[in-house]
Amino acid sequence: MTATSSRQFVLPVAQAQTSLARDAILHSGNAGVIVERTGQLRAEFRSEGRQFARELSEYINTRYAGIVSVFVYEETFGVKDRLHWLMHISSLHAYETLVQMGSQDAGWRDIIMRQRIPDERGGGSWDRMFVDGGLQETVLIPSAFGMYGTSSSTPDSVTTTPDGPATFAVPVARQQTDVPVDEQLDSTTCGILMHRVGELRYEFRAEGRAFARALCESWNRALAGHATIYLYEEAFGRSDRIHHFIHLKSISSYYTLMGVRAMSDPATREVFTRQWIPDEKGGGGWERMFVQSSLTDLALTPQHWGMYATTSEG
Repeated sequence: MTATSSRQFVLPVAQAQTSLARDAILHSGNAGVIVERTGQLRAEFRSEGRQFARELSEYINTRYAGIVSVFVYEETFGVKDRLHWLMHISSLHAYETLVQMGSQDAGWRDIIMRQRIPDERGGGSWDRMFVDGGLQETVLIPSAFGMYGTSSSTPDSVTTTPDGPATFAVPVARQQTDVPVDEQLDSTTCGILMHRVGELRYEFRAEGRAFARALCESWNRALAGHATIYLYEEAFGRSDRIHHFIHLKSISSYYTLMGVRAMSDPATREVFTRQWIPDEKGGGGWERMFVQSSLTDLALTPQHWGMYATTSEG
């Protein structure tokens, strides 16, 4: 008899955080912009902080459906009590609507201003729950050929946002792959979201993006049903730092990813071994493209009630 139980544990995905129907949700595959906000909770307020994060997210989801969808994640193996919000926004144009919340939305102001910490613990609202200076944001947009640092000879198809200027088109990440949409995982349907960041050397920025997109597509085809990978750019951060969202069906799907990374798949092997850098630039493969030690991975688990520092009722 083995020590491994045959019982299957299925953790809730981020989609379970909202009451909205699936077709009303924005996510990593269909959003024009993703704002990743991170905040470090003070240990003494870790439960209250999570309740605040979920309540605020669901208010925004229902109040601004079609404009933004917000979901909360925990670091799977990283820093305890550091929360990650992924704000999936239809476009930068739509972001202007969200800016008005602070002065015009009474419901939002009520959630923000509410006294959530009991008097016996000093009282206070949400601002006491987080470490000072710990809230940070990264703005990501889906990568598309024709953008900065890419060749414009093979432009992606794009989706025109109905609320934006008529001449403006916004790429969405699910258009990066030919895997059918209903077979793709995204930030609301995956069990684990791996966030991989790498900084390209300036001289290889075009080759690096071509490699990153080719790798995404080879993995998407080989890992269909287990993982979906999208590529994003920082809108207002470092211009040549790229981000992969690797959506895994479950934590155990990482073993399948490892198998493909071991180049058991011919298409993936070809991508990793191809000489991407032309001879006039010194030649070489993908390993020359990135700033040394800049590649990092972070695993995120969708938050759900019953996890560490929460109650089963939320």
